[in-house]
Amino acid sequence: MNKTEFLEALEKALAGLPREDVTERVNFYSEMIDDRLEEGLTEEQATADLGSAEEIALQTLEDIPLARLVKDKVTPKRRMKAWEIVLLVLGFPVWFPLVVTAFVLLVALYLVLWVLVGCLWIIDVSFALAGVGGIAAGVMSICRGEATNGLMLIGAGLLLIGLAVFLYFACIAATKGAVKLTKKTALWIKTLIVGKEKTK
Repeated sequence: MNKTEFLEALEKALAGLPREDVTERVNFYSEMIDDRLEEGLTEEQATADLGSAEEIALQTLEDIPLARLVKDKVTPKRRMKAWEIVLLVLGFPVWFPLVVTAFVLLVALYLVLWVLVGCLWIIDVSFALAGVGGIAAGVMSICRGEATNGLMLIGAGLLLIGLAVFLYFACIAATKGAVKLTKKTALWIKTLIVGKEKTK
């Protein structure tokens, strides 16, 4: 694929994004191809190293803040006609509660996810602290001459610390999973805003 074909494919893949972002990305990759041509590569080699236009479009979509995409889509590109305004006003009791409900539901699901991850971390820290406390109480019991109770407390403390270490890895995995899910959800919402057919 030569430079012109690549840039046309890139512009097509970026369709639906804010115009300034499309122009910025096309110009950026045009300059990048020019730099590679100056290094002695052919147009085909220069474009092949950049990846596909779809990958670049997906990365661009991830980089654009959600608020900017929404603002770009909500801002009318032309003056609304009188009948469109009337329909919006008359339909307000129907569409506005649906939009608010969808937004609240999404935020609630997001909060529940992170509250669960937070609870997992709290349990892990609680196990670790209880384990340290158990060992300390065991040592104090042994010092008072209660060896049996002291050894039991030390054993329980070591068990809790072992559970805390084991749970730590589960907490790390849960946190990474929540971050990944959050990013995928944000990308899915952005894809819906831009239009499914534009990013494929």
